[in-house]
Amino acid sequence: MKSQNTIKFSIVIPLYNEEPSVVPLYVKLTQVMSGLEEPYEIIFVDDGSRDGTLKALNAICDNDSRVRIVSLRRNFGQTAALKAGFDMATGEIVISMDGDLQHDPEEIPLFIAKLEEGYDLVSGWRQQRLDKWLTRRLPSRIANWIMAKFSGVPLHDFGTTFKAYRRELIQSIQLYGELHRFIPALATWSGARIAEIPIGNFHRQNGKSNYGLSRIYRVFLDLLSIKFLLDYSTRPLHFFGFLGLLAGGTGGFIAAFLVLKKLLLHQQIMLQNGPLMIGAAVLFVTGVQLLCLGLVCEILSRTYYESQKKPIYTARLIRTRERQSTLAAE
Repeated sequence: MKSQNTIKFSIVIPLYNEEPSVVPLYVKLTQVMSGLEEPYEIIFVDDGSRDGTLKALNAICDNDSRVRIVSLRRNFGQTAALKAGFDMATGEIVISMDGDLQHDPEEIPLFIAKLEEGYDLVSGWRQQRLDKWLTRRLPSRIANWIMAKFSGVPLHDFGTTFKAYRRELIQSIQLYGELHRFIPALATWSGARIAEIPIGNFHRQNGKSNYGLSRIYRVFLDLLSIKFLLDYSTRPLHFFGFLGLLAGGTGGFIAAFLVLKKLLLHQQIMLQNGPLMIGAAVLFVTGVQLLCLGLVCEILSRTYYESQKKPIYTARLIRTRERQSTLAAE
C-alpha cells in the first residue's frame, strides 16, 4: 500500500518575467490537479526574473505547501531552469509546461492517460499554431523536420515544453546549453518509449516572447552535437575515421594518378597539374589529421566512461529470483 505522502505528480514550470501570469496559472493548475485526487507538487523555477515574478511566487508558496520555488541567481536560460526543476521533482510523473498561459493545464490529464499506456515520455504537438507564419511557424516546421530526420524520432513538434515524463527517465538525462528541445532525442538513447498527443496553442496573454529568429543557428549547432552524441559518443573513431579515410584515400588516389602520368607519359606534373597535386597533398594530410583526431577522441571517450563509471547501456528491468531453501519441520 502506497504512503499518503508519496507525490504522484510534479509540475515543473520555468518562469522569466511572467508576473501577470503567475496567479492565473496557479489557480488553473490547482483546479486541474485537485480533480485528479492524487498527491502533487508544483515547482516554479524563477529564471532570474527582473519583475515581480518571485514576489508573486513567494506569496503563493506562503499559503500552499504543495508549491515549491527555485530561484536562480541570474537568467540561465530555459534548459537550466527546467533542469533545476527536474532535479527537485519527487513525483513519479513529471510534467513540464510554460508559464505564459499558452499551455492549458486542463490538458494535463491527457498526458497522464497516455503515459499510463506504457510510454516513458509524452510530448505535446501544436497542430494549429497561432504564431506568425514567416518568423515562427515556417522556421519551426523546417527545424522539426530536420530534427526528426537527424534523431530518428518521428515527432512533429520538438520545441514545445509541454511534456510528461517518468521521473527516473528525465532525471537521468544531462541537460546543458539549449538541449531542452532535444530531450526526446536524448531519451531514445536509453530506449525510452515516446508518444505524441495534439495540444491547443493559445495566444500569449501577457508580456512578449523571449524567442525569435536569432535562435535558429543555435538550434542547428545543437542538432549537430546531438546527432554526434547519439550515434558516435562511444565510438568517435568511426565518425572521424570514415572522414579521414575518405579524404586520405581521395588524396592518395589523385597522387597515384599523377605519379602514373609522370612515369608513363613523362609529363611535367607541377607545370600541368600543379593545383591538382596540391589538392591531393592537402586531402592526404587532412585525412591523416582526421584519423589522429579520431584516435584522440576515442581515448577521451574511454577515459570519460571509465573514470566516471558511466554505463554504456540502460536497463528497463532487472529481476532476480533468489533460491530459497526450506527446512522441513520435524
